[in-house]
Amino acid sequence: MRSKCNVRRMRTVHVIIVTTMLVVPASAFALTSATVAGGAAPTASTAPLPVRVSPKHVPLGDAIEVAGEAPAVGAGRKVVLEARYRRRSAWQRLSTAVISRHGKFAFHAHPRHSALLRAVPAGVQMASQAPARALPAASGAVNGVSAQRVTPVKVAAQLRAIGRQHDVLAGDSVQVAGRLLPERAGRVVALQGHSAAGWRTLAHARTGGRGGFAVRYTPDVTGIARRLRVLFKGDHGNARSVGSAGATSVYQASVASWYDDGGSTACGFHAGLGVANRTLPCGTKVRFRHAGHTVTATIDDRGPYVGGRDWDLNQNTAAALGFDGVGTVWSTS
Repeated sequence: MRSKCNVRRMRTVHVIIVTTMLVVPASAFALTSATVAGGAAPTASTAPLPVRVSPKHVPLGDAIEVAGEAPAVGAGRKVVLEARYRRRSAWQRLSTAVISRHGKFAFHAHPRHSALLRAVPAGVQMASQAPARALPAASGAVNGVSAQRVTPVKVAAQLRAIGRQHDVLAGDSVQVAGRLLPERAGRVVALQGHSAAGWRTLAHARTGGRGGFAVRYTPDVTGIARRLRVLFKGDHGNARSVGSAGATSVYQASVASWYDDGGSTACGFHAGLGVANRTLPCGTKVRFRHAGHTVTATIDDRGPYVGGRDWDLNQNTAAALGFDGVGTVWSTS
């Protein structure tokens, strides 16, 4: 009796062991597949391919070159260039290339935003939400250049402003309009002016839905042309960008007359475009505007000595401004 019972028990154990051996591999395979699809560290066959990206910082509209080698994947197979624009955003397809018979592939892309780039074999399912840092680091080289599996690329925004001369009277405002590309609402654009202390921010504005902006400020001092520029400091979508916005001259209204300086002058010299003033040092440059004409004249004489007048323009300066008799002119001093 004991012998028969032992045989039956051993047969039962054998059946359990065989059944377990048949079931475990299938379960393990299913678990492995789920792990890869769920975003665990990719294996060599599913990891992004090492690529070389050049350049890594480009102006909007310029192209980047992405090259790599994938001899283990196989010639004729497609490789997809993908971009991630934010840390937790999905990977998006940028371009597709085919692996050559030598195991090489290359992309020519024009990204519009800063992003992380990777190249993956077409058809490979990878976790789109996995953090970029979980992906394999740099490995190998492409054509002797260090290659990376995930590469950051910065794309500078493009600022377009109307760069012209802004001539205004003291107390009036200056407006600079333009567009920031790529188009996106809510981006901050700063208007800056240049002085001896460097660039200083004068005003801010935000872009509209099509990237348009208009910055307005009121100058606080008079003076000869002050350079202006617009500045976008950069954000998660695009890198910093600067654009020229022309210059501004702030004038004050004053009364002038004109005379023929054919004789000697109080300053001892004759300027081609000369002007007389009672107090400004000889040689001082003053910018005048009248009837749509603008000239820069030099103090070379004293006067006028008639009450209520500030300037006495010589014949050349008066002619250049289209000025005759006594009247109001704009001046920077």
